[in-house]
Amino acid sequence: MSRVRADEEEYWHSSKFRAFTFDDEDDELSQLKESKRAVNSLRDIVDDDDDDLERVSWSGEPVGSISWSIKETASGSTSSPDGRDSSLQKGSSSYAALPKQASSYSLSSLFKGRNKLSSFQSLSDALTDMGVKNYAPELRRPKAEYKDYSSDWSPKDTVRRMQRGKVCSLERFRSLQDKLVLLDEAVAGHDGNVITAVLIFLKRTLRREILFRELEMRQVALCHLIHFLREMGEQKFLLDLLRFLDRTEEVALSQYREHLNIQDVEKRREFLKGCIGLPFSAEDTSHIQDHYTLLERQIIIEANDRHLEMAGQSELFRKYPRKASILNMPLVTTLFYSCFYHYTEAEGMFSSPTNLKKTFKIPDKQYVLTALAARAKLRAWGDVDALLTTKNWLGYTKKKAPIGFHRVVEILQRNNAPVQVLQEYVRLVEDVETRLNLATKYKCHDVVIETYRDLKDRIQLTAYKCKVERGSAEEEKINSILSNMVRNAYS
Repeated sequence: MSRVRADEEEYWHSSKFRAFTFDDEDDELSQLKESKRAVNSLRDIVDDDDDDLERVSWSGEPVGSISWSIKETASGSTSSPDGRDSSLQKGSSSYAALPKQASSYSLSSLFKGRNKLSSFQSLSDALTDMGVKNYAPELRRPKAEYKDYSSDWSPKDTVRRMQRGKVCSLERFRSLQDKLVLLDEAVAGHDGNVITAVLIFLKRTLRREILFRELEMRQVALCHLIHFLREMGEQKFLLDLLRFLDRTEEVALSQYREHLNIQDVEKRREFLKGCIGLPFSAEDTSHIQDHYTLLERQIIIEANDRHLEMAGQSELFRKYPRKASILNMPLVTTLFYSCFYHYTEAEGMFSSPTNLKKTFKIPDKQYVLTALAARAKLRAWGDVDALLTTKNWLGYTKKKAPIGFHRVVEILQRNNAPVQVLQEYVRLVEDVETRLNLATKYKCHDVVIETYRDLKDRIQLTAYKCKVERGSAEEEKINSILSNMVRNAYS
């Protein structure tokens, strides 16, 4: 028992590891070589020709997979046999003393997990084995990537690198002269992204007065900055810049544009009222006044129509419910709405179409086009006829369309007008070819027949006879016209 106890004590207190000395620094490497050679000696009893045999690494992934190869390459390129960074070894004498030898690894062997000698040596083992001098190819960045950004790049080089999408630090440009040279180089490069990036840097590092003064002499950069400020919504900075440049009209327009951010309709109306006194041009002042007046009208119309719709007192609102509010709609949309729901109202009412036409000086062409579309949608053909009928000073009436009767026909057809209504307006199209095309397209047979009769074209009449129904009134009409043509020819 004492002997057994002695053996146990010797086992637990003994160690196969020795204390570290500077003389045995390669001992661990030699042990690793011996282990590798022992593993490689097993290749004779393994069928290494079986390419379908799946071998798995300690990470759990197949040895031949691409992800395994990438991980192995990464581990080999970032670690060295003695646990130090390989990048630190490049400057050492031991690294320089290694003889350069061609690598025995091919690209296919990296992805298959083998070397050219068909051994089962892993890529990390091969990189570790410094005696064999096998190195996996290392993909490195260009040396230019590792240059000191804070001191090596001139303004021109910096701009060129930014144009190529390289990361560059602009903080090294500290003096005003360097910053302006950088800006001039960016403008000369004609790259909007680079110009904007440099302007952002200058905006952050220069006082506003200095930046505004220098940009006043650089119109290209100035336009870029103004556009950038508008896109980013930096309204205060933009207004300060425009005031410095004494662009009073642009200042007013920028302030007016703020109404788009006001959601409450009453607050927007008050804001627009305050914008009327801003230093706009005469034309813009008129537009601002119209905008304020239109919104004021829309508020009144919306309140009245909402009450009528909720009370159910209007048959038109019951039959055609409103799809959206009229508030903040454009003038043409408001006119269409009035022509649809308030067409017969007196001119004194704010919602009357004629009142809108007179107040906002809507041209006849725009008014007729909008009113025609609204009344045709309601299939109010009587209103359409009245809209296009005018009287002269003698009391005679005639049809007149400022938009052209060919457009009238298209609008009516789009709203499924009857053929009788279409034919009435197709006849009024002055151009013969256009009239025939429309009449043929929309099957207005009487118009086609009458036009060929006026042209005395027997050939076309005979050909068109095949396009109408046999025994119909149109066929009888064509036969009668052809008979009269023959009789007149022999008389």
